[in-house]
Amino acid sequence: MTDLSLGAKPTAQPSKTLETFESPITTRDFHIHMEIPEFTCLCPKTGQPDFAVIYLDYIPDLLCVELKSLKLYMWSFRDEGCFHEAVTNRILDDLVAATQPKFMRVTAKFYVRGGVFTNVIAEHRKAGWQPQPRVELTQFESQSNIRG
Repeated sequence: MTDLSLGAKPTAQPSKTLETFESPITTRDFHIHMEIPEFTCLCPKTGQPDFAVIYLDYIPDLLCVELKSLKLYMWSFRDEGCFHEAVTNRILDDLVAATQPKFMRVTAKFYVRGGVFTNVIAEHRKAGWQPQPRVELTQFESQSNIRG
């Protein structure tokens, strides 16, 4: 095999830097939902990997998080020892600091470890912000974008 058939050395590296861009609409609230199904960190007690799906839901104010930087940010936890509760809140704090949203919720659903599933939900609300009354619509299934 040649070096060309194996591909080039990856240039992307994990990073704690979260980049943003201006929200395309600031005159109305809109909901951004993201699913990050390959989150990993290390158990701070054993060093074994912990796997989770991270759900990010937010209503932007003036800024949105840029996706490539979010991917590299999530990757940056891969070699860090993190308690589930701490890493979920750290993710929320970092994203809120970067984007200053009207509302943000981070839901971390960790896979089973020792017979226990752990789900952690952390939320932020901008001071004075009130949500619009909820309108019930058909809900999309988890990962509906990749199913036929």
